[in-house]
Amino acid sequence: MSRKFFSQYVPSAAKVRELRAPAVLGERVFHPALWHLNRRSVAGGVAAGLFCGLIPGPLQMPGAAIAALAFRVNLPIALATTLYTNPFTIVPLYLLAYRIGAFALGPNGAALTPPPEFAWHEPFVSIQALGQWMLGLGPPLALGLLILACTLALLGYFGVRIWWSAHVRRSWARRRRQRAASSAQGLE
Repeated sequence: MSRKFFSQYVPSAAKVRELRAPAVLGERVFHPALWHLNRRSVAGGVAAGLFCGLIPGPLQMPGAAIAALAFRVNLPIALATTLYTNPFTIVPLYLLAYRIGAFALGPNGAALTPPPEFAWHEPFVSIQALGQWMLGLGPPLALGLLILACTLALLGYFGVRIWWSAHVRRSWARRRRQRAASSAQGLE
């Protein structure tokens, strides 16, 4: 089921080759390792996406694509996994990262200022205000983001590996039971 599950949602390299957008990246994007669905490539893609999902601004997907190219992991999985950060989750994740960074650096006396309100009628102004707020958080945020990104990447990588192995073991056991049942029916 693992490969079947992911193959339903992940486009093939042939389908992507038909699009003109990835052509700017050249033939490296179509390396078979970037499209193969196996335990290692999917787990690596999830790890790359989780790590790069905490990169500020619109650099998350390009960062995940570069990481997928560098580590030869599944590119579509890496890109899709970055979507866990969105306007609703980014502020809580950054607050968590700030708290982790502040804990790691020890008491520095800097008080946490509340994030700015998001004005939906002026999204660019709100995004700029959010960026200024994040820059004001400084070293605790930077260290916290690095720690949180590494932690999420490790949890994602090993989580997928464990889930994939457990699924394969269950499939083997089910096939073994089916073969035993069919051979027992054949003896009767």
